[in-house]
Amino acid sequence: MKMKKNDEKKSVSEILTDSFGSYLKRDYPILVLIFITLLITVTLCFFKISTTNTIASFNINDYEVGQIADVTIKAIKTLPADYDNPIPIEKGEKVIRKGFPITEDGYAKLKKMSESPVYIDYRAFANSIIYHILMCALFFFLFSKIYFKNNMIEFKELVTECVFYLIVFATVIFGSKLPYFSSPFALCAIIPGPLFIFLISILFGQLNAVFFSLMISLAVLNATSYQIVPFLFVLSSSFASSRLVRKIDRRTDMVFVSVLQAVLNAVLLVIFKIVFNDPITNGVGALVGVILNGFFSGILCLGLLTPLELVLNTSSVFRLMDLSDLNNPFMKKMLVTASGTYNHSLMVASLAEAACNEVGANPLLARVGAYYHDIGKMDNPEYFVENQGGGENIHKEINPSLSASVIRTHVKRGIEKAHSLRLPSSIVDIISEHHGNQIIAYFYNEAQKINPDVSPEDFSYTGNPPSTKESAVVMLADTVEAACRTLEKPSVPRLEKFITTLVNSKIEQKQLENCNLSFSDITKIKAAFVQILAGYYHSRTKYPDQKDPDGQQQTAAVESTAAAGEDHPQEQVQQNAASSSQEDKAEAKKNVTKTSEKKSLKEKAEKVARSAAEKKGKAE
Repeated sequence: MKMKKNDEKKSVSEILTDSFGSYLKRDYPILVLIFITLLITVTLCFFKISTTNTIASFNINDYEVGQIADVTIKAIKTLPADYDNPIPIEKGEKVIRKGFPITEDGYAKLKKMSESPVYIDYRAFANSIIYHILMCALFFFLFSKIYFKNNMIEFKELVTECVFYLIVFATVIFGSKLPYFSSPFALCAIIPGPLFIFLISILFGQLNAVFFSLMISLAVLNATSYQIVPFLFVLSSSFASSRLVRKIDRRTDMVFVSVLQAVLNAVLLVIFKIVFNDPITNGVGALVGVILNGFFSGILCLGLLTPLELVLNTSSVFRLMDLSDLNNPFMKKMLVTASGTYNHSLMVASLAEAACNEVGANPLLARVGAYYHDIGKMDNPEYFVENQGGGENIHKEINPSLSASVIRTHVKRGIEKAHSLRLPSSIVDIISEHHGNQIIAYFYNEAQKINPDVSPEDFSYTGNPPSTKESAVVMLADTVEAACRTLEKPSVPRLEKFITTLVNSKIEQKQLENCNLSFSDITKIKAAFVQILAGYYHSRTKYPDQKDPDGQQQTAAVESTAAAGEDHPQEQVQQNAASSSQEDKAEAKKNVTKTSEKKSLKEKAEKVARSAAEKKGKAE
């Protein structure tokens, strides 16, 4: 029993060691980033404390001549007399004594000690180090998997937030050294909290902005030597900033947000002046300062957004709006080269957007993801049925395994195109996950007819199941839109039954296990799909005088042929024979062309499959 317990203890320790080691290998850049941020922050703290007139954690402003000292202060180092302070100080000398009044000489010595770089309040410095170590732990906790299970924080987001954090902290420390901003109310005018909260909320989301608001507020608290007014002002104004930009979808909306932020800053400052009993008339400059701070924060955000969007490649609302423009060159190229895929993508986008509105997901992200989810088909559009225009299906001429390889590569090619276009990672994830790892059922069944022992893995997509609500909705919309085109007489009851079957098959294939969709959400998604498709497949009333144009042409041709035959029967026979001969020649020529086209398409399919197999072999 003891041996088993020891073995169990050893195995647990090994598990912990292995998990910690794997974490270091995977996330060591985050730890390095936090350490560098801590190092810079501690350096700024040292500068603040070394340039502050403090002695043993007491400010020189707390003492005056004639005051009864509440503590005994000894000189720890000898300071010779100089021009500014001609009074010498000996090591071990009692500068002031507890319970005795402070003399003029004692006060002059205190002032000399506080202004000397030799006397640094190391206790206050140690307190700041401990404080910022706890801040690092809080940062690590807030931006971890606990709160970002589905949308993991990317390293570039953490770098951006650390840079913004250091700018805020340095601004407060250096600004507080200026005489005009020595007041806690005036200091609020130069803290760029709203600007950075605007940027983080738009670029990375509101939850990031709320957590970052808490972080910079606590940083301001330490930088101002724990003054409560700047802390409360930054905390409240930052929370308001994250909320103001939550629903904006146009760049011009930032002007309106700027005005609102300016008004909110003024109101908050007045409230804090009333609460802390500070005369409003004494802080007119601070009031004007916070108004300008709020307004120019929005204007600067508008100017900084575009370069930051390009550098960080984020899926901000403005970037998604730009990508949703169907007049961009890439979408126009898709319309020309793969018109069927283009129209399919538009319909999938409409379905996905409507469904995301119902389940609280991001409808704009789903719409843009649907526009680009099949861009990998543009290289070989003729192998996909929506681009064949009702013509002959090339897959009837090639092996099912070859067909599956060609169909499967459109996901990989789509990812490559997305990276070349520098699409945001959230869009790339939708492209890579919109088929999950499910089997290409049609070609798998065809292959089983030839070889019953065929492996399902050879006919499965190589992606991962959807990891977000938006990705899952695009997968369902893609499946439903394509399948419902084969449905005869698509009435509402038939659509409901068919869509339920399709969605249930995805659940059975375990494609929706990682996307955080509930059964209630799935019900809402199906209802949204039915509503959109019922409107799309609506019927039209046939007009009384409406005729089939093909039918009219055929009738006219028959009548003219019959009339010509009655008037000139012999000539008509000769003409018919000549016409028949020409038609046979044209048909034979057409068949030769078709055969050569099929051969070239088959060779192209083999080349695509061979290329995919080579890449897979290299990757392995």
